[in-house]
Amino acid sequence: MARIVECVPNFSEGQRKEVIEAIANAIAATDGCQLLDVDPGLSTNRTVYTFVGSPESIVEGALNGARAAAHLIDMRRHHGEHPRIGALDVCPFIPVRGVAMEDCIECAREFAGRLASELSVPVYLYGEAATEEYRKTVPQIRAGEYEGLAEKLTRQQWKPDFGPNDFVPNWGATIVGARKFLIAYNVNMLSTKEQAHRIALDIREQGRGEKQPGKLRCVQAIGWYLEEANMAQVSVNLTDYETTPMHVVYEEICKAAKELNLAVVGSQIVGLVPLQAMLLTADYYMQKDDLFLLEEDQKIRLAVDRMGLHSVAAFSPKDRIIEYMIDKEKDGPLLSMDVKDFILTVGARSPTPGGGSVAALTATLGVALGAMVGFLTYGNKKFHHLDKQMRKLLAPLYKTMKDLMVFIDADAAAFNDYMDLNEMLPYMDSDVTTFNDYSTAAKLPKSNAAEEAEREERIQNGLKSAISIPMKLAITANSMWSSLKELSTVANIACKSDLQVGVKSIETGVWGAYQNVMINLKQVKDKDFTSKVKAQMDNELQIAQTYCADILKILDERTPYV
Repeated sequence: MARIVECVPNFSEGQRKEVIEAIANAIAATDGCQLLDVDPGLSTNRTVYTFVGSPESIVEGALNGARAAAHLIDMRRHHGEHPRIGALDVCPFIPVRGVAMEDCIECAREFAGRLASELSVPVYLYGEAATEEYRKTVPQIRAGEYEGLAEKLTRQQWKPDFGPNDFVPNWGATIVGARKFLIAYNVNMLSTKEQAHRIALDIREQGRGEKQPGKLRCVQAIGWYLEEANMAQVSVNLTDYETTPMHVVYEEICKAAKELNLAVVGSQIVGLVPLQAMLLTADYYMQKDDLFLLEEDQKIRLAVDRMGLHSVAAFSPKDRIIEYMIDKEKDGPLLSMDVKDFILTVGARSPTPGGGSVAALTATLGVALGAMVGFLTYGNKKFHHLDKQMRKLLAPLYKTMKDLMVFIDADAAAFNDYMDLNEMLPYMDSDVTTFNDYSTAAKLPKSNAAEEAEREERIQNGLKSAISIPMKLAITANSMWSSLKELSTVANIACKSDLQVGVKSIETGVWGAYQNVMINLKQVKDKDFTSKVKAQMDNELQIAQTYCADILKILDERTPYV
């Protein structure tokens, strides 16, 4: 699995285009780093950069950005609405894929040490990398800001974690850490800076102090004014968007603004946002307004509309949602083919794709036909009394249809000696990375007993992993039978043959998965494993055959429009 770390350095320059671009170019030119976003703020005089890379390359990218800034930013001349302590104000490292928080802590410490050594500047550690509890958060370290740094450095408790205990006028200090994904989220208000800040104090976790805590956990907030937009903002950092999602912050600020007779005019995401955060917001508004949406892009559009994310600048999901930025191509090679190419590839003189991929496609198409029948019943005036029931049935059918798609490529990857598994990782579960154990193990040396034993163990592990794919396919497809049976009793009878083909396709897909498991199970030497797998797959096949027969009988007995 590709190991990906995100770095989000905040540099104290948001007005001079040439400086902003020079730092961006320095980061982008680093081997192994992908610059995803550059978000400057005129009034804040600050630019947030977002880039990703391996743990090794991400540190180099951050250093290259800092080196460029050292020649171009002078804190003695810096002024802006955003609190700051240095030229490179904050530099967090965030785990994205294939890395743990411990890896990001290592990145933070390596970067902090090298930055301090090379530029001779003081560096503090925060977040998960912090060495002291009173240095856990950025506000704790940044208290007093750049203007108070010289005095702060004279106190023993604020001795830097790395670098000199001296004030460096042109640079200030840098705060480096490791943390979970943070969402920088601003809510726009037609008010004064003071009114916006009053609301910020009410909602932020810190509140107005220990005796007056705020309303929302994991929320940092401040009020400021954007001269270029002629409006104020409640600027928010969501340090844990699962604890306090964006919509909770937005609705709370709207409520507070209404009490003060102030207007809220949309909101703004600075930098990138996780897909899950957007979907949490969409789910809230779907439930609030009793909306029925299944397509991911429609859910994103709803979240953008309800929170007014177009208000400051256009919100482009493909440029703002981190998963869309990293995984440009979501689908595997087989799933990306058109129908003709897929058929010709199956019919070629090659063992893959073979019966496993075709079984996966067959089951997926079966569930897709079930979803189609549901959609042709839902919203139809003749069947309006079934709308609530169709909403309940369509959601799992549509989700399972999408879940089954990955098995089309996963099965082919299991035994394809020449396919690079690393390219398949974005489309599969993590255990798919072991599917090439079999082909790799077969090529291992066997010149002595130890090598022979290792080779045999790897082959057996590879077979077990390969068997898990059609097993998962059967279990996932079978999870839809109760929904399909209920659908068959009430769905638009004009779609009778479509549903008949659908359920027979699912049964065939499960039967195909069963055969794929059985043929490979014969080579597995672990008798306990083979016994358990055979019993489970016998049961899965029986479930599919029984439900299919029951549903076909129900459909045969239904008369038109009954």
